[in-house]
Amino acid sequence: MEATVIALASDAIHRVSKIRRDSLRLIAGLGVEADAHAGLTMQHRSRWVKQRTVPNLRQVHLIHGELFEDLAGKGFDVAPAVMGENVTTRGIDLLNLSQGARLRLGGALIEITGLRNPCFKLNQIAPGLMEAVLEKGPGKTLNRKAGIMAIVIESGEVAVGDSITLESTPAIRVPLKPV
Repeated sequence: MEATVIALASDAIHRVSKIRRDSLRLIAGLGVEADAHAGLTMQHRSRWVKQRTVPNLRQVHLIHGELFEDLAGKGFDVAPAVMGENVTTRGIDLLNLSQGARLRLGGALIEITGLRNPCFKLNQIAPGLMEAVLEKGPGKTLNRKAGIMAIVIESGEVAVGDSITLESTPAIRVPLKPV
């Protein structure tokens, strides 16, 4: 199966869900044009007070569309853009990519920075949703399934239906950690 962009979303206002779009413009070093999370430094409200001067490693949020099917099996009715992602994919195992891997989305190039750390605000969408995207692993580990974060390396347009290409990976795989 070819990796594909199945949905896109952005919102100029900070809120849990975003507005679905047919296309987005990704801007190098900033993120999604006109999105509340675009910027050189951290733009996420929950982290802004303590981390407003750190580089923004969360410019673009991607979720694998297969997650919505998994959640439906657990009784959750969640669609693209509802969990706040910018890009919904199909056919690529986002969670097993290496930190530093680069993906071509349409005309833009992004670099994976880490995992999305699910926020309690997901429970505003549906009670228990945050826990549903956190899978307990061995010991006290958590497998975060709410997507990955990236920065924009090369500006470009991305449209629904565009293919996704893995352009490069680091010589040594670096497991994703929350950013």
